[in-house]
Amino acid sequence: MASYVSRIPTPPRVLTEAEQSTLLKVTGEHRAGFRDHMIITLALGTAAREHEIAGLDVGDVVDAGGAIKTRVFLRVFKQSASKPVDQVLYLNRTLRAKLDRLLVWKKRNGERVAPDAPLFVSRKGNRLSTRQMRTLFKNWQQRAGFDRLYNFHQLRHSALSNCQRNTGDLTVTRLIARHTDVRTTQIYQHPSPEQLADAADGMFC
Repeated sequence: MASYVSRIPTPPRVLTEAEQSTLLKVTGEHRAGFRDHMIITLALGTAAREHEIAGLDVGDVVDAGGAIKTRVFLRVFKQSASKPVDQVLYLNRTLRAKLDRLLVWKKRNGERVAPDAPLFVSRKGNRLSTRQMRTLFKNWQQRAGFDRLYNFHQLRHSALSNCQRNTGDLTVTRLIARHTDVRTTQIYQHPSPEQLADAADGMFC
């Protein structure tokens, strides 16, 4: 029989708002780091998983007229249910503007921008692997001076925690997360580290 403690959902480990901002600032300041900045931005801006980002082609995010799409229908995604919900990433205005810049950056660096070209490639011109994505994420955290390191999937947890905190709507967060069951999404109702710190500051002692 499961204990009471084992039935309590554990809140996901997430980056603080300050850590998210620092990571985006550090990667955005380096010309050579723009590809990595975009990978991290996509993870935080869409809650996409690492293999979903690695699987993106230019044609997934750019329409026939050359404009950045507002919705990306994933071809590569986690198939965790026999009837998964729509696998759509929603690109906000900031993400679309950055993706426009990414295309310019790719052309300037001699990378292919045909519809079937990988969106993110390695120095050798091959599709960036999830292992390489995990390594670059670790390296940028170290360059940013993080005291503790996160794994790449915790960017997804951070994005969904941000969504739930900003909207207060569990249904919206479930759709962004692409969960089939809202109970899976409920872990993001936990307060953020900043909210807990603010609560602690207000306690009488």
